[in-house]
Amino acid sequence: MSKRRWGLAVGGLCVLAVAVAGSCSQTAMIFPAPPQGREPAYPDNLVKTSSATFLFFEGKKVVAYFHGNGEDLADSIPMISLLRSLGMGVLAVEYPGYGVAGGSPSERGAYAAAESALLWLRSDRQIGPERVVLLGQSLGTGVASEMAKRGLGARLVLISPFTSVVEMARRMFPFFPAAFVRHPFDTESKAPAIALPVLIVHGTEDEVVPFTMGERLARLFPHAQLVPLAGGQHNDLLTMHAIAMREALSPFLRF
Repeated sequence: MSKRRWGLAVGGLCVLAVAVAGSCSQTAMIFPAPPQGREPAYPDNLVKTSSATFLFFEGKKVVAYFHGNGEDLADSIPMISLLRSLGMGVLAVEYPGYGVAGGSPSERGAYAAAESALLWLRSDRQIGPERVVLLGQSLGTGVASEMAKRGLGARLVLISPFTSVVEMARRMFPFFPAAFVRHPFDTESKAPAIALPVLIVHGTEDEVVPFTMGERLARLFPHAQLVPLAGGQHNDLLTMHAIAMREALSPFLRF
């Protein structure tokens, strides 16, 4: 075998090794859940069905909230409080493998829990998609976008959204094979077919998910509005930029 072919073979094996290693560990990387069993605040508002766990607060219109990958419902109170102060009901969904929800985390499991909670909202509270705003933050933007694709909401809010897990992985490993991504959360491919009004809020100094991803998604959704939060990072939008967040959300939630 020539040196060139040998080099290509070794290079290919290296990429394969990285891909396999990534495939084995990516669930833990994508879903770094806090320790399970933490009870969220407002235990009287906690609902557990056979297929979903969520907090529910009554309202004529409801925001279905999907949190980020490093938190659970116990960490979601600041967002819930903001939404309630804006006059909205809230359905905050827990992912399998997080908090007091059973099971193991996965993209498919997160989608199933989210859809089950939204179907409960329709059957148990008679609140249909026309009165629901789907709101995701970070990883939750992938869940919210999938629910929008399924027709389960009237509006979509994405806070610090990423285009896809494949593109996030390629920021570290440029040649990472897409076929090895087990949980793709591919919002980028879904965006053009989602005709809902979309609000994207993204910090310009986001150190985890680059602001350029929010910009790209704003171009792909047919009816999207991008609100850049100058100087905002990934985890400080509800603290250092609370007023700007409120000003961005308030008019969009009035429909």
